[in-house]
Amino acid sequence: MKEKKYNISVEATLEVIGGKWKCVILCHLTHGKKRTSELKRLMPAITQKMLTQQLRELEADGVISRIVYNQIPPKVEYELSDYGWSLQSILDSLCAWGEKHITKVYGDKFSVLEENVLNDHLK
Repeated sequence: MKEKKYNISVEATLEVIGGKWKCVILCHLTHGKKRTSELKRLMPAITQKMLTQQLRELEADGVISRIVYNQIPPKVEYELSDYGWSLQSILDSLCAWGEKHITKVYGDKFSVLEENVLNDHLK
């Protein structure tokens, strides 16, 4: 394996949680274990292929754990690993900044935020 070089450490962070969906997935997992179908329902705009890819990458980076239950039909759940929980303050900060940004740009954040469990605290 070739030695990786980063210009600044935030590059390493973005390599793991960057992109449109990874932070959204991680935020949902801060509310407990989720099955793939639950995550898909919570993020209707994500394709099944992209969801699977993002889950695999997060698992490969050790940020989430995949739990397989030995039953029929098969059951798989995802949860944050201990390492993944270390991202919670980053995720909280991203959400707080996003709320401020939405208010600055749109005025009423409720006009642009969808109703879901992650936005319940705003009511």
